[in-house]
Amino acid sequence: MNVKQPIIIDCDPGIDDSLALMLALNSPELDILGITVVCGNVPAQIGAQNVFKILEFTGHENIPVFLGSQTPLQKPYIDAMDTHGKDGFGEFEYFCKQKKTPKPDAVEFILETLNSIPKLSIIALGPLTNIAQAIRIDPNAFSHLDRFVSMGGNFRSHGNCSPVAEYNYWCDPLAAKEVFSFFEQKADASYPKIEMVGLDVTRKILLTPNYLEYMKRLNLEIGSFVENLTRFYIDFHWNVEHLIGCVINDPLAVAHFLCPKLCSGIEAFTDIAVEGICEGQSVVDSMNFYKKPSNSLVLTYVDTKHFWSLFFSRLLHISESIILLDGGSL
Repeated sequence: MNVKQPIIIDCDPGIDDSLALMLALNSPELDILGITVVCGNVPAQIGAQNVFKILEFTGHENIPVFLGSQTPLQKPYIDAMDTHGKDGFGEFEYFCKQKKTPKPDAVEFILETLNSIPKLSIIALGPLTNIAQAIRIDPNAFSHLDRFVSMGGNFRSHGNCSPVAEYNYWCDPLAAKEVFSFFEQKADASYPKIEMVGLDVTRKILLTPNYLEYMKRLNLEIGSFVENLTRFYIDFHWNVEHLIGCVINDPLAVAHFLCPKLCSGIEAFTDIAVEGICEGQSVVDSMNFYKKPSNSLVLTYVDTKHFWSLFFSRLLHISESIILLDGGSL
């Protein structure tokens, strides 16, 4: 009998966060103990409502939702509503049947769960403010951590909110720096490395109009939901980057957690710039210039065919064996 992996998902929904939640909620390997929300793509209160929308649509309304940090640690908060819509949900008019309120104090929930559940893992899909605050309060709680996956940063790829920075780390660079610094200090102990799922690999995950049509053919209800959710996102990518489709960053972090062989990368010391022209940049010491212990596994390669097979099968409730990713299907 397979034992489910207990996890907390920390997120800032967000269109691609919403897709990542759908993937996680439809993955039987995961025991999602709670979903914590941080300000990022949208203010935390709006993000929490988007979590409730996904929980209702997928039939997982029993999972608790906790409200977390509503501002970065230090810098002024700048949202990404230009990318995700004013509601963070692509301005797709999907409403919960009943108004719901998140539980307070995500940071307290993270620490209590770390201290009570052995081998707990965290998948962080947004800025690392909640995690940094938890480390400030009780760093010893993280000695119980099994894996820590962070969607954020970039190595050789260019940034998506500045020439050099990825949004999650740019939104709260001090939080990201403190988290990476903590794991560097614990590199010689029995702590995991940060598994950094950055733009080098997430940019390979482009949800195209063809894929959306294929999803609707396989499951009209869910495919149509994803199409409505991502329409604003696709328009943004066309207007800004002239891409046909949208880069769905966060689902890859969940897929990597589910299947570590999906991606590969390098172990290295990573630091985060907190000010100036390079604010938010993830500096990956791949050549070991600093002679510091490795605190991260920086992903550099993804098997995109494997990803889409996993993503489609889980979201659409079908066997991977019937998904056609070669020939003329897509």
